[in-house]
Amino acid sequence: MKPTQQLHELGQSLWLDNITRTMLDDGTEQRYIDELDITGQTSNPTIFDKAISSGDAYDEQISELREKGMEPEDIFFELALADVTRAARMFADVHKETNRMDGWVSLEVSPLFAYDTQATIQQAADLYGRAEENNFIKIPGTPEGLPAIEESIYAGVPINVTLLMSTDQTMAAAEAYLKGIERRIEDGLDPDVPSVLSLFISRWDVAVHDEVPDEMKNTLGVAVGKATYTAWRELFESERWKGLADQGARLQRLLFASTGTKDPEASDTLYIEAFAAPDTINTMPDKTLLAFADHGKVGDPLPADGGDAEEVFQAHRDQGIDTDALALKLQKDGAEAFSKSWDELLETIKSESERLAA
Repeated sequence: MKPTQQLHELGQSLWLDNITRTMLDDGTEQRYIDELDITGQTSNPTIFDKAISSGDAYDEQISELREKGMEPEDIFFELALADVTRAARMFADVHKETNRMDGWVSLEVSPLFAYDTQATIQQAADLYGRAEENNFIKIPGTPEGLPAIEESIYAGVPINVTLLMSTDQTMAAAEAYLKGIERRIEDGLDPDVPSVLSLFISRWDVAVHDEVPDEMKNTLGVAVGKATYTAWRELFESERWKGLADQGARLQRLLFASTGTKDPEASDTLYIEAFAAPDTINTMPDKTLLAFADHGKVGDPLPADGGDAEEVFQAHRDQGIDTDALALKLQKDGAEAFSKSWDELLETIKSESERLAA
């Protein structure tokens, strides 16, 4: 049995953290589905910027939209919606077969709204209204994003909470989800609104790489994942959750994101092998997916008690690393990086429009 299939047998979904029109056109996407067991897909502004600026796959649609007088941001969402709805249709069968648990493709609201609650709520509703049933809308789990998550869940919009860097941030986002579900039940609405919690892993190890001894490198991200998995399990084994589940609420799954290994000295399958766990998702870039399919190993699932996570945290504290402060910094830096990619993306579309017009 292939490693990718072994993870599915364990109960973990494999999603692809990439999308390009070229892979949709040339059969790569379908091959990943048929041969490498992917059952969902995620995207972000950086991914779309690379896709649109590479090659000419988007030129025809950009020309058509420019001729209609559209601005770069409106052009982008037309391009992105075309891709994510097309991909979502490719996952329609698995979406149906898993009773809407799997087969999702994600599209992010503008990262410029990371600290604007009302704008996020409005754009999330607008994008989902133009998308497929199995398109997640990504909202960052910033303090301003949390009420937007609650309101969007209450409105019935499926949400992928992104830019979660720590256990505390993840549990705060889960609380926003639960509040939205509880409000739906109070108002007699269907509580079955899907959602996932995207916990970013590799950025931790990049951040402390030059501050810890060699034997501690590439251990902090795994510890964060273990600790968060434990807290997530405790929440969704609580009486509060069981009561909501009995009324038809759906499990908000934990998704391990940013799982491509950044350190060339570390295993290229490090963050896939470390996070094998039932009822969760691991989304990975093409390179990591192919590496894991080729030589990945599926060992014991994540320990329910967090394993050695606390020992790893203490070892980093002993090195002078404030993990709480670092979690806040990583989320802030992540939001800023996506905003920068967003600006670059719109500039790419603007320059492409001008080039094609000429």
